[in-house]
Amino acid sequence: MDHPHNGNGQHVGYVRVSTLTQHTDRQLDGVHLDHLFEDKASAKDTKRPELEACLEYLRHGDTLHVHSIDRLARNLSDLQEIVDDLTSRGISVQFHKENLTFTGQDSSMQKLMFQMMGAFAEFERSLIRERQREGIAIAKAKGKYKGRKKALTKEQVEEIKARKDQGEPMAKLAREYGVSRTTLYASL
Repeated sequence: MDHPHNGNGQHVGYVRVSTLTQHTDRQLDGVHLDHLFEDKASAKDTKRPELEACLEYLRHGDTLHVHSIDRLARNLSDLQEIVDDLTSRGISVQFHKENLTFTGQDSSMQKLMFQMMGAFAEFERSLIRERQREGIAIAKAKGKYKGRKKALTKEQVEEIKARKDQGEPMAKLAREYGVSRTTLYASL
């Protein structure tokens, strides 16, 4: 995709939605953009082809507009890498929800912001883990915590073994029973 070179630089947007059912309307609503890149992927999916295309498309003088930090980066090091790469190429990055703009000329402030965001993110993760552990401990004490439900019943495993022995492909069986092949092999 060609980038029209007009001395002023373009306003380019990147939007990522977590699932195919989420809408992008609220992200970057009202922001004038010359070009928009949009990924639709699950949180577990590491492929972000539109982000890759966006990063290649951006040129010196452009501004990348992103609704919020979590839409662009999966973690702090990912964020630092992307923002450092862009600002070193003369591209500004603007996060609208956080009201933060990085230009590369504010490197000491940028480092401080990243460190603070990283510290808060780590603090939040530790609070979540602590709440999960407490919740599990309470549920166990009440006899309500059984762990994760088994993906396949004993009867299903027996059926699958018989069908596998008759030569049916594992991929087909996994699809039919709604589990991954890894789960299937582990069950057998």
